[in-house]
Formats: sequence, C-alpha cells, structure tokens
Amino acid sequence: MRKEIAAVVVTYNRKALLEQCLEKIMSQEDAECDVIVIDNASTDGTGEMIKSRFDRLEITYINTGSNLGGAGGFQYGVRQAVILGYQYIWMMDDDTLPKENALCELLKANEKLSGNWGFLSSVAYWTDGNLCSMNIQKKTIFRHVGKQEYQAEMAPVVMCSFVSLLVRASVVKSVGLPIGEYFIWTDDYEYTGRISSQYPCYMVPSSKVIHAMKKHTRVDFATDDSSRIDRYHYIYRNDVHCYRRYGVKGWLYIILKDMYTLLNIMINSKERKWEKMKVVVKGVKEGISFRPRVGSGKFL
Repeated sequence: MRKEIAAVVVTYNRKALLEQCLEKIMSQEDAECDVIVIDNASTDGTGEMIKSRFDRLEITYINTGSNLGGAGGFQYGVRQAVILGYQYIWMMDDDTLPKENALCELLKANEKLSGNWGFLSSVAYWTDGNLCSMNIQKKTIFRHVGKQEYQAEMAPVVMCSFVSLLVRASVVKSVGLPIGEYFIWTDDYEYTGRISSQYPCYMVPSSKVIHAMKKHTRVDFATDDSSRIDRYHYIYRNDVHCYRRYGVKGWLYIILKDMYTLLNIMINSKERKWEKMKVVVKGVKEGISFRPRVGSGKFL
C-alpha cells in the first residue's frame, strides 16, 4: 500500500552517495515515505546497486534512458509522484543526507500551518557542520535569510534549492512541473519562485539535512575547471528566463550578477578568459528569447 509521501531522488553516476541517501530516507523517525529514484542513465552500476540493496516495495527505480539533467530528472520524478497519487513530494539530490527527524519536522510544520503552504524547505549543512552556502534560502530575490530566520520556528521564503523540499501534490497540479528544458541550474529557484508567487512558503530550521557535495563553495565560473566551460551557458540562460518575470527588479538582478561575473572572470580567471566571457554573453542572449514550456496541472 502506498504511503502519502514520495521522496523523489534524482541521481547520475553517484551510486555510493545515493546508497547513503536512501539509507537515511528509509531510517526516518516518526515519519514514513516511499521513494522514487530517477536515474539519468547512470553507467556506474546504480541500477544493480538498487536491486541488490533496496529491493523493496517502498522504492521505485526508474531509469530515464538518457541524461535529462537535474532539471529533467526532477520534472520526470515529480510528474510520476503525482500520477501515482502521492499527496506530498519530498525532493532531493542524491548527495542529500537527511537527519533522522528531517521529514517529521516538515510534517509538524504542515500541521501547524493547517496545510496552508506551497513548499517547505529544510536547512542544509555541509559535512563540516556549517551552513551549506549553496543552499541558503532567499527571502526576496535579492536577499538570503539570516540569523533571525534561523532562530525562528518557521520563516517565510520565496526561493530555495531542491535539497530537501516538500511540495504538496495539489500545488503541483496548480502551478505545473519544474522546467525540464533548463537541464541544469536555476530550475529550483524558478520552480520555488513560481510556487511562492501563489502560496505562502517557509523554511523550517528544525528540519536539517547534510548536503554532501564535494566542495563547500558557490558556483564560480571564473575559477572553475576550464573543461566545464560549455555547460555554464545554462546558468546564464536560465537565470534570464527565471528572473525576467520579476520585471525591473529581476532585470536589475540579472545585470548586476552578470556584470560581477564578467569582472570576476577578468580579474581571477587564469585561463581562457575570453572564452568564458563569451559563454556568459551567449547564455544571456539565449535567455532573452528562451521560451521553455511551463506546464500546468493539465499534464495529468
């Protein structure tokens, strides 16, 4: 018998982390959920690991057959969860390690809010116990949450990552799915921003997870490995599409962020500066005309 909650975990060639993630999900205290694993066609034996370690009814394993990117994987997984009839979807990457009461604390917040919310977001810490800088929620499109919000029982937010995000299925039916065409980057901010434009949304400090990413740093195109240059156009394209809907404030954010990026590349990049700058400009140009399909509840 299916439970009310499905954890949707997107993975790609990180079976060791995925194994830890699933163990943490299945060990939640005072809360239960099923799991839908969306595998973007991993080649490291992920499917075999699932069969040998997690061959149980609570876990559904789906291999997409191709790499849809994180955005495409979440679009796929959220759609499946709603179609299968789950009332809540708990979204996370494969390197998310929820504390034993992470889900329970989100459900407590749900009760206190009487279901009047669009999404609930956990607080992510890195492996050293410090707040994970990649996953700090936004209370406006310009400002992240601060000490005051972390000390509250719950704090209103407008954007956050998919690192432990609880969404109601009824909200998905209303606002639609994450945009798979984003492929990577900004899909989480776009989707949570879309939800918070229609529903009150909250960070729940008592719900904690570890984000076991390799490096505790924000995305920095200037100093990142030059072999990854081509993929960066996604972030600049997607940012334009995400923020332009906020009007003047959104465009101001885009201009300031991209000007800072270009300056940072000129000052701190040790190689291929002009190529990197061209990628930024290319991404912005693509974003101006980018018109991905934003589905509605009719996808069912």
